[in-house]
Amino acid sequence: MKKSTRGFTLLEVLVATAIMGIAVSGVLGGLTAASRNASRLTQYDRATILARQVMDGLLADETLPRKVPVEGRFAPVQSGGLEAGWRAVVTPFESLQTPGPGALVLDQIRLEVWWMDGPTRRAFSVDGYRRALFRAEDF
Repeated sequence: MKKSTRGFTLLEVLVATAIMGIAVSGVLGGLTAASRNASRLTQYDRATILARQVMDGLLADETLPRKVPVEGRFAPVQSGGLEAGWRAVVTPFESLQTPGPGALVLDQIRLEVWWMDGPTRRAFSVDGYRRALFRAEDF
């Protein structure tokens, strides 16, 4: 008569537990990285929206001085609780060879938007262009 054994040995249970532990730790590591990336992308999205709002205002403001940096900070409500700000410089990009007051010029607006991600400062820059006239104070 053969004796039939059913069930698992202690060694089989220990090996299966070790394999499951390795698999679960890998999955949790992946979830942590995905969560961190989602948070970073949310910050970039928020900063992009803020940059668009600021750039729209800068493009419309014909009184901005050329070659003089202007900057500001975003309210915490506006930036979603982030400490954030911006800095912009308007420079002539292209003009006639002999520009004078009243001459057409293509201005470049370089806008840098920054925010704090914990102790790390993150930033990106965007450029905008507008047609304008040279003013007497530009010379």
